Amino acid sequence: MKVFSAKQMRELDAFTIQSEGIPSIDLMERAASEVTLDIMSRWSKEVPFVVFAGAGNNGGDALAVSRLLLGYDYKVQTYLVNPKGNLSPDCQANKERLLATPNAQLFEVGEEFESPAIPQGAVVVDGLFGTGLNKPLTGVFASVVEVINAASAQVVAIDMPSGLMCESNQGNDERHIVRADLTLTFQYPKLAQLLDDNYNYVGALRILDIGLSKDYAARLVSPYSLLSEIQVSPLRKPRSPIGHKGTFGHALLIAGKYGMAGAAILAAKACLRSGVGKVTVHTPQRNNDILQISVPEAILSHDADASCFTQPLDDLSGYQAMGIGPGLGTSSSTALAVLEQVQLAGLPLVVDADALNILAAHHHALHLLPKGAILTPHLGEFKRLGNRSVNHFTALSEAREMAVTLGIYIILKGRHTAICTPEGKTFFNATGNSGMATAGSGDVLTGILTSLLAQGYDALHACLYGVWLHGLAGDLAAAELSPEALTATDIIEYLPKAILKMSNKS
Repeated sequence: MKVFSAKQMRELDAFTIQSEGIPSIDLMERAASEVTLDIMSRWSKEVPFVVFAGAGNNGGDALAVSRLLLGYDYKVQTYLVNPKGNLSPDCQANKERLLATPNAQLFEVGEEFESPAIPQGAVVVDGLFGTGLNKPLTGVFASVVEVINAASAQVVAIDMPSGLMCESNQGNDERHIVRADLTLTFQYPKLAQLLDDNYNYVGALRILDIGLSKDYAARLVSPYSLLSEIQVSPLRKPRSPIGHKGTFGHALLIAGKYGMAGAAILAAKACLRSGVGKVTVHTPQRNNDILQISVPEAILSHDADASCFTQPLDDLSGYQAMGIGPGLGTSSSTALAVLEQVQLAGLPLVVDADALNILAAHHHALHLLPKGAILTPHLGEFKRLGNRSVNHFTALSEAREMAVTLGIYIILKGRHTAICTPEGKTFFNATGNSGMATAGSGDVLTGILTSLLAQGYDALHACLYGVWLHGLAGDLAAAELSPEALTATDIIEYLPKAILKMSNKS
């Protein structure tokens, strides 16, 4: 599913209206109907509603929602915030329709705003501003947002939380952005809704189909898209019934200094659970016993140093892919070995954890990465890798540029993990949950990605399928165990169920 800019959404609306030959107010009614049906599926008629509408078309949506809810016998108070005394034509039409509705309570607000008493247990519907906003809210609108945020009420935002801009929110005033519990957005997600920085404003996101032109949407070009199961399922390679362990690849994992053997264990177990034929773990001698006991299926290769990685491997001819970084440490001898190993790689490569930290401390070495390498930083790690990232939006912009410049893939981990490609595209993942924000979860992802590369997946498909599978395993685990109780080991243990689920879809 594509992620469009505010400008593209306006174009899509206009084309739909023109091509279908329908008045714009009818499209507004269609959108309001979808919002109303979603609201009615969540809350009963006993719950009081307070609707805040702006003077533009988002306000028109909100006024229509008020009218439709009243038609189903909901209790609704509506506030139309119109400081300039000038409504858009469709907003004006919906104001008149609402006034003609029995039991309507419409209060128009000018420059002065007297805070209403929002009933206990109420639901607030935010329809002040939609996708057209391009500057921070001030004046009466800022005051209304402060009232909404201060209320002990659940908040539903129509299309966008008011005050949140569709793309960059750098320089925005966070005090004057509605903190929604639920955002009901129209047809396609917007970039700002997928960034971690904005989760406290967006809340849960639901995309409503309001029948915008799919033909025109297909012609619009966007570098961003949100992954779906339909898109990812076909990427899964069928497993040959006559294959042997050599058929499914030999993965090399360079992981685990002494005291961090757990990272190597998690990566190795995840690698094996993801279908690879063989995995070799290159690790210090002092990790030998725990790895032999914990992962008896793995082959061990010992570093010359007993406690940390100091000696890069020269002969990689027996391996189809390599993952490097989990639990390695960042000592000077390890850093030199990592930089040399990365340069010697010559095979599909996943770079994670301490290997990323070493690259961040030696920026010049980023250019030594082989084309098609996969880097898996979280936001903090990427801020160190980059030069100008201060928030998720700037990090995403810089990650996209870096992926193109270096010809690599960057998996920027987060709530909606972003996969940035050498072609300048970004794919947001739709699986995963907060329980996966736990130690070792990234090591598991490294194991999965390295396994897929060793099995012959190209880098793009390994990223898309691997990130989806990782998140899906976490979702299945959280559904049974709870997000709070989730550990990285649980993600590995639920990988078989995730793979089975994907097998049934492909």
